[in-house]
Amino acid sequence: MNDSILQAATKPIEELDSVVVRFAGDSGDGMQLAGSQLTNTSALAGNDVATFPDFPAEIRAPKGTLAGVSGFQVHFASRDIYTPGDTVDVLVAMNPAALVENLRFLQPHGTLIVDEDAFDARGLKLAHVKSNPLEDGTLAEFNVIRVPLTTLTREAVEGPGVGRKLATRCRNFFAMGLIYWLYGRDPEPTLRWVRKRFRDQPEVLDADVKALRTGWSFGETTEALARSYHVPPAALEPGEYRNITGNQALACGLVAASELSGKPLFYGSYPITPASDLLHELARHKRFGVRTFQAEDEIAAVTSAIGAAYGGAMGVTASSGPGIALKTEAMGLAVMLELPLLVLSIQRGGPSTGLPTKPEQTDLLQVMFGRSGEAPLPVLAASGPTDCFDIVIDAWRIATRLMTPVVVLSDAFVANGAEPWRIPDVETLKPIEVSHPQANGGATSFRPYARDEWLARPWALPGTPGLMHRVGSLEKEDITGNVSYDPDNHEHMVKLRAQKVANAVNLVPALEVTGPASGKLLVLSWGGTLGVCRQAVERVRAGGGAVAHAHLRHLNPLPANTGDVLRRYERVLVPELNLGQLAMLLRARFLVDVESLGKVRGRPFWVNDVTGVIDEMLG
Repeated sequence: MNDSILQAATKPIEELDSVVVRFAGDSGDGMQLAGSQLTNTSALAGNDVATFPDFPAEIRAPKGTLAGVSGFQVHFASRDIYTPGDTVDVLVAMNPAALVENLRFLQPHGTLIVDEDAFDARGLKLAHVKSNPLEDGTLAEFNVIRVPLTTLTREAVEGPGVGRKLATRCRNFFAMGLIYWLYGRDPEPTLRWVRKRFRDQPEVLDADVKALRTGWSFGETTEALARSYHVPPAALEPGEYRNITGNQALACGLVAASELSGKPLFYGSYPITPASDLLHELARHKRFGVRTFQAEDEIAAVTSAIGAAYGGAMGVTASSGPGIALKTEAMGLAVMLELPLLVLSIQRGGPSTGLPTKPEQTDLLQVMFGRSGEAPLPVLAASGPTDCFDIVIDAWRIATRLMTPVVVLSDAFVANGAEPWRIPDVETLKPIEVSHPQANGGATSFRPYARDEWLARPWALPGTPGLMHRVGSLEKEDITGNVSYDPDNHEHMVKLRAQKVANAVNLVPALEVTGPASGKLLVLSWGGTLGVCRQAVERVRAGGGAVAHAHLRHLNPLPANTGDVLRRYERVLVPELNLGQLAMLLRARFLVDVESLGKVRGRPFWVNDVTGVIDEMLG
C-alpha cells in the first residue's frame, strides 16, 4: 500500500485479513473495467487475488433489465486464497436490477453501496420490483450506503466537451474511487492506465480522473463511512509477478512452447465466447513469429491448423463446445495423419448456444469420445488461470513426443478469472525436443509410418528431398503409409494409435493426495474445481473431519496410480460442473462407486456447496 494514502487518511483504519467486493450494474456501466482495475491495484499492493467476472449472456440487453446485469467479483487477501469467495463483503449496485440479481451474494451485515439516483420508478419497473427496496425495509440487515452517484458524478466532471452521456458513463470511476478509499487502494496505477488509454481523448481522460478522485473524496468526507480498511500484503514467493487471466496465460504458454520447441506458432480460430480473447491476445505477439488466422468457420480454423502442422509449424486451434463439435471430423483427420496439434476447448454452458458467457465442464465426454471411429486423444485440464501457462507447454511436449493431437480443457471461469502469476525464469523452462528426418537419397526407402520407442512416426517436412509420402483421411498401411483396406492392417493401426496415446501415461506424474492416505472419504477435483475443493477440504479438516483431496490434471490417460488411490477410500466424491461425466468414466474404468456432485447453474461451485456434502458424507 502507498504510505502517502495512509498518511492522508483522517478516519480510523481497521486491518482485515481478506475482502470480497462485487461490482454489479448494467452491461454498459463498466463493471468489468472497475473490477479489473481493482484487481490490478490489489495485486500491485501485494495481495493474493482471485476474481470472478460474471458476464450477461446478451450482448447488449435493454438497459436496466435483469438480463443485462454484469458483475465482477474480486477477492483480495493477505494470505493464499483459492476462490473468489462464496459471499461478498461489499456489493456496489448501480441500479435496481443489479441489486435484485446480486443481493443474495451479500453476507448479513455486509456493506451495500447503491446509486440511489437509479432507484426511480422506471428503474424499479425494469427490475420488476413493486416497491423501492431502499424504503421498504428489505435491506434492514445490511449496512446500506446511499449515494447520489449519478448526480455527484455529473457535477464533478461537467465542463467543455463533456456531455450528459459521457458524464453518466463515468459513474464506474466514481464507484472505483470510493472502493479505493474504503480499502486503501492506491489510485495511481488506474490513473496511469487512464492517461495511456485515453491520451487521444482528453475530455474522456479528464472526466475519468475527476470521477475517480471525487469518489475517493466522497469516502473521506461522508459521515456514512466511519472508517476505512487495510489488507496487508500476502506472503507470496519472492519474484516478479503480474496479474493474469486464464486466456492470457494460455497465450503466453503457447508462445513459450513455440520458443521452447523452435517451431513457429500458427493459430487458426473462429471467434466464439469465451475463447475469442485468446485470438486477441495472440495477435499481439507477431514479434515472436506468431501467425493468427481468423477463419470463416470452425472447420476452416482446425484444418488450417492441421495444414500448419503438416508444414512443420506448431498448429493450434481453440473453441468452445459448439465449435468443438464442428471440429471433430477434422480432429479425426489429425489422428489418422498422426500430426502434433493442440485443440483448446474453453468450456461454457450448453447445449447449443446455451449459456455462452457462463462456465461449465460439459465438454469432457465430447473431447474424449466425440469422433467417428476409435480415435483416442490425450486430454488435459487447466486447474486455474496461472496453470494455463504450464498446461499448454505440457500438452505440446506430449503432442510432439507422441505425434498426436492433444486436447486442453479450460472453461469460462478459468479463462476470465485472474490471479497473480509469478513470471518464470525462462532459463528454468525445459526445451521441447523436436526432430525431423533429413533428406533421403533413395525416395523408396523412406518409411513414413515407421515408429520409435514411443510409437511415434517421423515428422517429415514437405519439400524435403526423398521424403515424399501420402497424406489423407483413408487408413494407412503400417510402415509404408500406403492406402490400405486390409482388415488386419486396420485393426493393427487402430490398436497402435490407441497404444500410442496410452503411452502418454509415462509422461504423466502420479496422482498426489493431501490429507489421510486412506480412510473414509476422498474428494477428487478436476479442472477449475481445484480451488474450491482444496479450500472446502481444508475447512473440514480444520474442524476435525478426516477427508483427503486429490486433483486430476491429466484426464486421458489418467495417472497410473489413479485406481490404487481411489480404492484406498470408502467413498469418493467428484464435484464437477456437469451431471457426472468424470464420475461415470471413473466408475466404468475402476469399478469404484464414485459419487458425483454435479452443478449446471452457470456459476462455479461455492465452498459451502462442497463442505455441506462432505459433512453429510462423513456423518
